[in-house]
Amino acid sequence: MVSLNNIYVSFGGFELLKDVSFSISPRERIGLTGKNGAGKSTLLKIIMGQQSPTAGNCVVPQSVQIGYLPQEMGHAKERSVLDEALRAFDHLHGMKSRMEHITHELSTRTDYESFIYHELIKELNELHDRFDILAGVNPLGEAERTLMGLGFKQGDLCRPTSEFSEGWNMRIELAKLLVRKPDLLLLDEPTNHLDIESIQWFENYLEYSRSAVVVISHDRTFLDNVTHRTIELMLGKAYDYKASYSHYITLRQERIAQQTATWENQQRMIEKTEEFIERFRYKPTKSNQVQSRIKQLEKLERVEIDEIDRSAIHVRFPSAPRSGQVAFKTNELRAQYGPKIVFDKANLTIERGEKVALVGRNGEGKTTLMRIITGALAPGAGTAALGYNVSMGYYAQNQDELLNPNMTVFDTLDQIAVGDIRTKLRDILGAFLFRGEDIDKKVSVLSGGERARLAMAKLMLHPYNLLALDEPTNHMDIKSKEVLKKSLIQYNGTLILVSHDRDFLDGLVDKIYEFREGRVKEHLGGIKDFLYRRKIENLRELERVSQKESKEATKTATDAAINYQEKKEQDRKLRKLRNELDKAEEAVAKLEAQIAEKDRLMIADVANCTPELCRAYQADKKALEQAIAQWEKAHEAFDAFNCD
Repeated sequence: MVSLNNIYVSFGGFELLKDVSFSISPRERIGLTGKNGAGKSTLLKIIMGQQSPTAGNCVVPQSVQIGYLPQEMGHAKERSVLDEALRAFDHLHGMKSRMEHITHELSTRTDYESFIYHELIKELNELHDRFDILAGVNPLGEAERTLMGLGFKQGDLCRPTSEFSEGWNMRIELAKLLVRKPDLLLLDEPTNHLDIESIQWFENYLEYSRSAVVVISHDRTFLDNVTHRTIELMLGKAYDYKASYSHYITLRQERIAQQTATWENQQRMIEKTEEFIERFRYKPTKSNQVQSRIKQLEKLERVEIDEIDRSAIHVRFPSAPRSGQVAFKTNELRAQYGPKIVFDKANLTIERGEKVALVGRNGEGKTTLMRIITGALAPGAGTAALGYNVSMGYYAQNQDELLNPNMTVFDTLDQIAVGDIRTKLRDILGAFLFRGEDIDKKVSVLSGGERARLAMAKLMLHPYNLLALDEPTNHMDIKSKEVLKKSLIQYNGTLILVSHDRDFLDGLVDKIYEFREGRVKEHLGGIKDFLYRRKIENLRELERVSQKESKEATKTATDAAINYQEKKEQDRKLRKLRNELDKAEEAVAKLEAQIAEKDRLMIADVANCTPELCRAYQADKKALEQAIAQWEKAHEAFDAFNCD
């Protein structure tokens, strides 16, 4: 479908990408990984046609529709959320105009056997097929379902987009891409602005989407759940594995180990051969053997070990001074902005040394609580107070944006450092991969990941005993996140953390506060325990609705029995709907292949256009329409069941 051939990209003598080649097939799910600055976003821009490589080329057939979500983009402000999402269907008017133009062109041309005439027929057929699929979708229902899956509430859909943050506007742009159903989705950090529930919905959506996907993400769990192929960019080269991210890590380790063993064996053989040559070089009786060994070495294909980028941040937070037993506590806390109440009657107690995560949908009050903790926002009602002898370090969600773009990396730390720590600034920056000339770079030229690392480095300048971190891993690559997670596990102070990254939270936090529908609920245990319980709670709610509607459950049945029986029924219905959807997809694919073959025959030679073939062609087209209708019906039934 899309092919990248020998891509080179260089900037001012620095080679960013070197001889990168790979292809993207229909419905493939590819995770594009690598450290910050490895060239991942650049590669997506090349595929999209927004940037040209220094050498090499990217081949994208004209018929392939691409949807692209960059990390940053402009947003419309004058429309409602729903109206902006419905703009995704504007391209249908363009498709219809193109079909009308081609139809008129074919009716006036007489060069029936020319290449151009056949290409017009082919393009018209492809446009008809695509238009039939897209025109059969209910735009309003599709847009509403997608927006609500991504976290919008029904009441949000009529609000102007100008009332929403950049993160929520990015969700609208993502919704526009999804409802268009392009052949290829290019997604650059799509989960940065999604909460855990929206990410889970998004994963489920992609599982059943017909689009191919190339996604850049530093969310390891998301990559494992969505992708089946991993392409890592490292030191300019691309390493391609037919595996999800976690499996790829194992395969890469095995490959390097095998290369190393082979290289060591070859080095021993070379050493022995060279020793033989030196020992018998001047002995006439061994001259033939010596010459043979010399030629053997000359023809030997030397084993190489793939170069690995081993640079990584090294973080160890200063030891935390002892605080009182209670680090932070609220009593009947209410948070509000003017008349809007974000949450109410929140009672939290976070004790010394606890590591706590704040989770929930965006807009439910997690960052608002962080602002109350820091004193940037006063409670609307109730109380909130830090404990005795608590000193707090705060990482804001937009911390990287708060850095002065005109200052250098070194000056950013130097202006706030006091005492003996000033002598260690270069060491601290080096631990966050700012080395040599990097420390003299202006903040304005740093990547998102580099700014995030610099903001985190500022927290190392003081021995805080409470760290309040709001989305600290956004824009951090996977290796950097793993190092940061390890250092936070070792940190002996109190941690309050807002994050949607399940892999980052797993094993790090031991208590969770869930923000939901204006309330804050405490959950003991880690993120996996929380997600498991939330799914059970949702299932029970579904079961209670089902019981009320069907009136089949008896009052004497125990909750456990009801849960067991209804779960079996839910699973049975889900398998049935999944089988019907799979069969419908197979029928569509089979008919599309038959039509494509008949197209090929008729285009190859006009003599092939026999009445029998034309009748069979029309019959296949009609059958395809019915199959597509059946597929849409099955898909809607499957989606409706999941949404319920």
